[in-house]
Amino acid sequence: MFKKTKKPLQTVARKLVTNLNSKSIISEQFRTVRTNINFSMPDKELNTLLFTSSAPGEGKSTSAGNVAIVFAQEGRKVLLVDADMRKPTMHYTFHMANTAGLSNLLTRKWSLDDVVKETGIKGLQLVTCGPIPPNPAELLSSKTMDALIEEFKDKYDLVVFDAPPLLSVADAQILSNKCDGTILVINSGTTEKNSVVKAKEALESADANIIGTLLNNFILEKDHYYYQYYGTGE
Repeated sequence: MFKKTKKPLQTVARKLVTNLNSKSIISEQFRTVRTNINFSMPDKELNTLLFTSSAPGEGKSTSAGNVAIVFAQEGRKVLLVDADMRKPTMHYTFHMANTAGLSNLLTRKWSLDDVVKETGIKGLQLVTCGPIPPNPAELLSSKTMDALIEEFKDKYDLVVFDAPPLLSVADAQILSNKCDGTILVINSGTTEKNSVVKAKEALESADANIIGTLLNNFILEKDHYYYQYYGTGE
């Protein structure tokens, strides 16, 4: 018997189930999330959406990727931006190089056309993090970031940002203030209630528009009606 070795986190590509299995229970749940987002701001257009969490490993990046996909499947032109310039992961998820991206745009070294990447999913494009800078918070709080967001909004129907965890660094707070809506991802069964409260307070102190929370890794019972109606997909 050989002992299986666990792969390093950064080499494991996350599953984009909404693209791989659009008829699964999880994909249907992401479409429900899309519907709830659409109804969350009936009197104001939502062009920029931020995903964050209280701590690492709660599924914010996977959630951001899947939500971006279901909006693209709805017929919108969507841009997914890896704004986690501490531990970026989107280039692993989409199996792409990370030689140029958001950090290059914020230092005005490249243009958007130079760094935007096709994902292979109709309607969805990606801007990876790019080289990790020494000062992510300063870059995100800059006027260049404000101008970049406006450029994104001019070219896309929806811009989805994947930001770092809230309780680790200030990046997500800074960016949440610039986005139309923020979603806090919570990992079922592992996230501490106190951490969620602190994360919510951090967003509120940044004057973020919290449009909801996304409960990740919740296990449905086998007799739940989703199993009966949608079958036993992923």
